[in-house]
Amino acid sequence: MATSEVQTVHTGADKAKLAAAAVLLLGSFVAFYLLSGRGALAQWAGLLVGLVAAAAVFLVSESGRQLLAFGRDAWREVKKVVWPTRKESVQMTAYVFAFVVIMALFLWLTDKTLEWVFYDLVLGWRN
Repeated sequence: MATSEVQTVHTGADKAKLAAAAVLLLGSFVAFYLLSGRGALAQWAGLLVGLVAAAAVFLVSESGRQLLAFGRDAWREVKKVVWPTRKESVQMTAYVFAFVVIMALFLWLTDKTLEWVFYDLVLGWRN
């Protein structure tokens, strides 16, 4: 990750940016409902413009920069993953299915055996 320490201190300018982003976000929803009489195109344009503006203001704040840094670090870690080949994936899937079938048969056999022992031999409910 970009930093290993947690920082909760925000400057006044950063708080103002976050407040402006929140106001723009709220304003975009208000614009969507206020523009309902002008047609769907105007409604959606107002909403999208407000959302893009709010996202832009958020991304220039310190919290936005930290979010972008986290995203870059996460993408870098995903690139380091060694993914299995198709053959390995098919083999492991086959192993899992085989194990599930074997366990299902084992549990069914165990259930029927215990049913026979308790109901037929011990309690004598079935004749």
